[in-house]
Amino acid sequence: MRDWRNKGRNWIMMEACVTSAPCHCKDHVSISSAMRSVLSAAVVPASVQACLPRPLTIAPRGFIHTPLMPRQDQPRSRTARPDARYRADQDAVQDPDFIRRGPPPGRSKRRPSPPPPSSRRKGETAKETVSNRKKWRWLRWGIMVLIWGGLTAAVFLVYFAWDLPRPEEALDAPRRPSLILRDQEGLTFATYGDVVGESLRLGDMPRAMQDAAVSVEDRRFWSHGAIDPIGIARAIWVNLSSGRLRQGGSTITQQVAKTLFLSNERTLRRKVQELMLTIWLSEHFTRQEILEIWLNRVYLGAGAWGVDAAAHVYFGISARHLNIWQAAMLAGLPRAPSRFNPRVDPAAAIARTREVLQAMVETHVLTAAQASAEAAKISFRQQAPTGAPWFADWAAERAQSLLPQGADAVIRTTLDSHIQSIAEARLTAMLDGPGAAANVHEAAVVVMDARTGAVRAMVGGADYRHSSFNRATIMRRQPGSSFKPFVWLVAMENGEEPDDTVSDAPIRVGNWSPSNYEPGSVGDITLETALAHSVNTAAVRLLLRDGGPAAVIEAAHRLGVEDNFPRNASIALGTADAGLLEMTAAYASFFNGGYRVPPRAIEAGTADHRPIQITAPVGEAVMTPEVSKDMTRMLQAVVARGTGRAAAIPGHMVGGKTGTTQDYRDAWFIGCVDDRTVIGVWVGNDDRTPMRNITGGSLPARLFHDIAAALPPTRY
Repeated sequence: MRDWRNKGRNWIMMEACVTSAPCHCKDHVSISSAMRSVLSAAVVPASVQACLPRPLTIAPRGFIHTPLMPRQDQPRSRTARPDARYRADQDAVQDPDFIRRGPPPGRSKRRPSPPPPSSRRKGETAKETVSNRKKWRWLRWGIMVLIWGGLTAAVFLVYFAWDLPRPEEALDAPRRPSLILRDQEGLTFATYGDVVGESLRLGDMPRAMQDAAVSVEDRRFWSHGAIDPIGIARAIWVNLSSGRLRQGGSTITQQVAKTLFLSNERTLRRKVQELMLTIWLSEHFTRQEILEIWLNRVYLGAGAWGVDAAAHVYFGISARHLNIWQAAMLAGLPRAPSRFNPRVDPAAAIARTREVLQAMVETHVLTAAQASAEAAKISFRQQAPTGAPWFADWAAERAQSLLPQGADAVIRTTLDSHIQSIAEARLTAMLDGPGAAANVHEAAVVVMDARTGAVRAMVGGADYRHSSFNRATIMRRQPGSSFKPFVWLVAMENGEEPDDTVSDAPIRVGNWSPSNYEPGSVGDITLETALAHSVNTAAVRLLLRDGGPAAVIEAAHRLGVEDNFPRNASIALGTADAGLLEMTAAYASFFNGGYRVPPRAIEAGTADHRPIQITAPVGEAVMTPEVSKDMTRMLQAVVARGTGRAAAIPGHMVGGKTGTTQDYRDAWFIGCVDDRTVIGVWVGNDDRTPMRNITGGSLPARLFHDIAAALPPTRY
């Protein structure tokens, strides 16, 4: 039942029941099945009319209408059941007069059907008209979606392509010049810039290089379009099945787009730009050209870009001469150049090479027997055992003044990788052991050839990854008593002898009165003894006796120690700042016969395949051989019976000097073994926090000993 509003009047439309059972709705008139035949007559018996508040009419389509008027004799409750009315209705149906009576006056037997709508076609049914309207409605919506979708897509394309690089320019984009550093044995230990080898044509590369790259990176490269949905799905399945990342979904064309044009950020904008560039590459280059670009530009670790550069770095050969397993190793690097780098992790590199060989079997470019034979041949070229990062930074900086602008260079340095490994290992052991207990967090070491100035090893700190600051070359700290040899040098040049005497009694200079580390006073002692035991009062007396501060400053400058030294007597105790490298080089002059040897890192090299002119420094005499001999004698006494006894090495002539600053903030030892190898050591903290009773004769002297004693005899 529902309300029907027509011209302001409420009607109840009651549908005639089609069953013989009486209707129990309170407002319906029950009509038996026999009444179906008489509905069209529209004759309602008087007995039925008497039960209704208004005359009953038979509407078209089998509905009976009666005005909505409440019965005066019936309750208004919805739950009421006027059974008497329904019984009367049943009786009325059986009344023969019901058939004979017509509709109420003024009403037609049947309402005329409404005319068809103007939109209905001739001969078209109402149902067809509704269907056609729905079709037009969907068509209009589809057109609107297409229009607005196209506009939205255009806006997004403009947004993503706004800062897109020009592909034509990126293909010839400039690169940083490369610098390859090699040690004394010719092994590469560091690279700078973009190491790019010769740009080879695809036909100049071994077929194995092409097959290995396609097999492991993009198996359907020769058949798919810009992207490979099948390859992406296969990669997802393989990775999920194995539980680890074994295959990537990017095509070689996508990798070219990423390598040449885009950064490594992971954003939706970058991914859309990658797809746009991938499509551009596919439209402008052939498959062969895209593979050639990728092989010449892909990053393969160790600073090497392209297979030719990587072949030189890892195997020392051109990419033209790669064999099958070497090609497989290079093809396996792009996924993780650092992790699969044979110089970093040979075991991981071998495992990855075997995976590539297996992929070549699966793509039918190798047989299983051939792959097994190639796997048995894997043998990586010997690499430098250390990266020597602090030395590499120092050498690269010095090489810049020798190289033409923008040239690719290969430099053979003075580094001895074996000595470097020894220095790094001993320094780390010291810091992790006794150094940690004594609040020592940093240290630096320089190992140098006393005759040529060639730096054989350099450690600039505890951990390069934590701090690349080079404490051997950049840091300047007070050297303490390790500066005293310059005072003794001036005394020797003024005619003093090691056996001459000087008083160790207390001394006062103005308001300043230096004290000795060991209490008490002996009186007159020899200059050799005074230096061996690092007597402060004797050093100040010797300074004032032989030329004063100005003479000592001049001597330090002459040997290569540059600083704005204080022009007072405290300079005798090392209150001026100095660097470890320059102090080590200055000590070399004491042991090499009196020649100044500037520290050097470069021995030979090429720039753009042309030799570099390197002028070997000529040692300048900074003291007479006699003075050098006296200085060597006194410095050896320091190790033999003085403050540097911890540095002594049985069977070798060792000389040097300790240095300790106020409150144990810095501790030094610089010495020489057999007048050939000079080693400088500094320990301390970057924030100048005091150490726990660490003097130059303790940890620094012992570290010197540990390094020098580990050197093979041929290295001295």
